Amino acid sequence: MTSAESWERSLLRLARLEEAEPPLRPACPGGDAVLDEAYRLCGRITAEHSRTFSLAAALLPPAKRRAMHALYAFCRTTDDIVDEMDGSRAALAAWEREALAEGHHPQEPVALAWRDAVARHGIPPLYARQLVETVAQDLSVDRYATFEDLSVYCYGVAVTVGLMAMRIVGYRGGEAEPSAIRLGVALQLTNILRDVGEDWRSGRLYLPLDELARFGLSEGEVAAGQLDERWRGFMAYQIERARRLYRDALPGLSYLHQDGRFAVAAAAELYRGILDDIEAHDYDVFNRRAHLGGGAKLARLPGIWWRATTGAYRAETI
Repeated sequence: MTSAESWERSLLRLARLEEAEPPLRPACPGGDAVLDEAYRLCGRITAEHSRTFSLAAALLPPAKRRAMHALYAFCRTTDDIVDEMDGSRAALAAWEREALAEGHHPQEPVALAWRDAVARHGIPPLYARQLVETVAQDLSVDRYATFEDLSVYCYGVAVTVGLMAMRIVGYRGGEAEPSAIRLGVALQLTNILRDVGEDWRSGRLYLPLDELARFGLSEGEVAAGQLDERWRGFMAYQIERARRLYRDALPGLSYLHQDGRFAVAAAAELYRGILDDIEAHDYDVFNRRAHLGGGAKLARLPGIWWRATTGAYRAETI
């Protein structure tokens, strides 16, 4: 990784902690019919909660598609324990044991499908544990002083997902990991910028406090949903950072198996389109949730397919 920033080097060290860890063995006491139904449930969860992820997964071959559904459902269930189920660290620990404990036979369908996907695709269980541990931080941490601090959170909730997805898709070469780190941070930063108002109403602020202060903004302005030149400048700065990360990450698609490049490129470019929508609505992330409509997504797919299948991604062309 050339000219990497310090936060990128720190995240790469976290990603490579998995190298000495043995893979999990499969655990399916119910037989193929039970496992197939568990995977179908994961597919329904994915379709219900993330149209972009569901659309991207649909571009994968069937075996990889259903593993990606299991990945999404595992992440969604983990997140829901905190956000919707009166979450506690004990509840998260119980979920981690159900889904990841060696020698345990999962009974919960999402855990069952996820455990099978982990074993079949050689997904390092450390990444899933890192995700659970980071999601648990939302029970006690609701502010981040610097972008470097925030990047560690982004690693835990998003980069880990990319590193697991990379195992499902298949990849070659050590340079795939730095690209996955940049893409994961870009995706999570896009989420953060889109959800400022929603997160504030939940008592959370994921924007770097030092950078808010640099633009003359306080938590009071965020609370008031104040749209002025300071806020526009701050958001433009964050959006440019996210776009730079997408630009630097997308050439790394060449390290992925060719049958997964279109899916990953679609997920990245469609998510990046949310940044365009934020700009188009004058950086108002307090009163609306930025998104791309279904028609806009479909219109972008041919160009994404061409770039993904011809190797046209270059940092200077994105």
